[in-house]
Amino acid sequence: MTQSLPLIAVIDDDLSVRESLLDLLEVSGYPAVTYSSAQDFLVSPTMSEIQCLVLDISMPGMNGVDLNLELKRRKVYIPVVFMTGHAQDALINEAKRAGTCLFKPFAGRDLKEAIQEAVARK
Repeated sequence: MTQSLPLIAVIDDDLSVRESLLDLLEVSGYPAVTYSSAQDFLVSPTMSEIQCLVLDISMPGMNGVDLNLELKRRKVYIPVVFMTGHAQDALINEAKRAGTCLFKPFAGRDLKEAIQEAVARK
C-alpha cells in the first residue's frame, strides 16, 4: 500500500511566492492549497485537513509566529515550516523554537526536506 503525501498549506501574502511554491509542491507530488493571510487560513473549511503549514513569518495583520500561537491556543497542532525573506531576529528565534525556518530564496530540495522533518516530528 502506498502512503499518500500530506496536504500542505502555503500561507504567504506574496502571490508570486504562493504560486511558485504551489507549483513546486504539486510537481513533487504534494497536494497543496494556498492562503494569502493567516486570517484566511483560520476561517478555511479545509483547516482541519492540513497536515503541514509552510508559513511566512512576516505578513500584514497576524504574522506567522502569531498564527502558530493561535493554533496552539485552539489546540490545533499542525507541523510548521516557517519561511522568511527578512532578518527579524526576535521573530526568527520564535519560529526556530516552533519548527524549521527557511530563508528566502531557498531550494526546492530544502523545502521538501523541511516538510518531511516537520511531519515526522508530529
